[in-house]
Amino acid sequence: MRLGGRLAAAIEVLEDITRRRRPAADALKDWGLSHRFAGSGDRAAIGNIVYDALRRKRSAGWLLDSDSSRALGFGALLLEWNQTPEGLNAALEGDRFAPPPLSDEEMQRLASRKLADAPDEIRADVPEWCVPLLQKAYGDEWVAEAAGLAARPPLDLRVNTLKAEREKVLSELTDIQAAPAVLAPNGIRIPPIDGSGRHPNVQAEPAFQKGWFEVQDEGSQVVAALADAKPGMQVLDYCAGAGGKTLAMSAAMENRGQVFAYDSEKARLAPIFDRLRRADSRNVQVVAKPQELNPLRGQMDLVLVDAPCTGSGTWRRRPDAKWRLSEKQLGVRTNEQKAILDAASAYVKPGGRLVYITCSVFPAENAEQIEGFLASRQDFEPAGHTRLWSEHFPGQEAAARIDDRLGISLSAAKTGTDGFYFASLVRSG
Repeated sequence: MRLGGRLAAAIEVLEDITRRRRPAADALKDWGLSHRFAGSGDRAAIGNIVYDALRRKRSAGWLLDSDSSRALGFGALLLEWNQTPEGLNAALEGDRFAPPPLSDEEMQRLASRKLADAPDEIRADVPEWCVPLLQKAYGDEWVAEAAGLAARPPLDLRVNTLKAEREKVLSELTDIQAAPAVLAPNGIRIPPIDGSGRHPNVQAEPAFQKGWFEVQDEGSQVVAALADAKPGMQVLDYCAGAGGKTLAMSAAMENRGQVFAYDSEKARLAPIFDRLRRADSRNVQVVAKPQELNPLRGQMDLVLVDAPCTGSGTWRRRPDAKWRLSEKQLGVRTNEQKAILDAASAYVKPGGRLVYITCSVFPAENAEQIEGFLASRQDFEPAGHTRLWSEHFPGQEAAARIDDRLGISLSAAKTGTDGFYFASLVRSG
């Protein structure tokens, strides 16, 4: 397919997403199933246009003064594919599968508008209702941080130190632009793709099949490291899901001690079993029933709560979620988080630690949750986040926003990761 056909397909998918309010991945999958003639390169390029359009939805709409799927598709190519209006029209010429080219009116509109002159909320590419939340989180830096969440993401890997060292894995990935991560000591980064490119299928690599690495955002690796799981500890991963942080802690513990991996929704745990076998993690016990947690009450050195959240910190990877999210959903999540934090605290032994993590950038899900918990629980106190960060990432204090009492925030613009929040609390004896 030429660019015009790919653009037309992306516009069709965007229409489907808007009309049915469905995830982009589902709409793209259905399009691929009904257009089997499209090759893998075509499907990747179409997906790139769709995701770029969703990341830059407000910017694209502002440039063309329209929120139509056509405007978003064209805007994505102009904003993220280094296309000019004239060059784009030339590329569409003679392509019978292409949408109509930019009209004279659209060309004039593009010529008269510069994104640098757009209002802050347009350049930030966020829903209007999220603006005060981001201002509260980032102050004067909120536009840059929001724009960071509208950029294409890198692909990050975590070396499984139970089986390999980082240099060994890098030597196996020399043909895919892999390089050491900046912060995570066992992290590897593959840079964001350009244009119609696609990230390599790293799960097809022999090194992945042998369990030498896992796919995990560097921010997730950083907060897992800050949890400070050590060999011999008794650890409860209370919202383990597919097990990314469980695996990271198991490796940090060198397969000594015990990690109990639990999730209230048993289906979320399904992928963890294959991952544990591949990684050779032998100190993990998967707990599927809540009553099986009863013997652990008051016994854990470390309880990690990777709380369900809005996922606003992952908007680079799931930009469609940005536009489906509502204030009502945020309220539901904050209520869930409070209940989970209270429930998980019962498993921490005196002198043990309760770690709270989200992949959200909203204060209501982060520091405000910790403030509320500390106000109601005199038996917990902050672990000292400045010291904790310096111990794990010396000389990198400028890479995160650190509040000694209320936790650590990672972000796309400042840290170069997905948005994450971390807090560590110690239970008094």
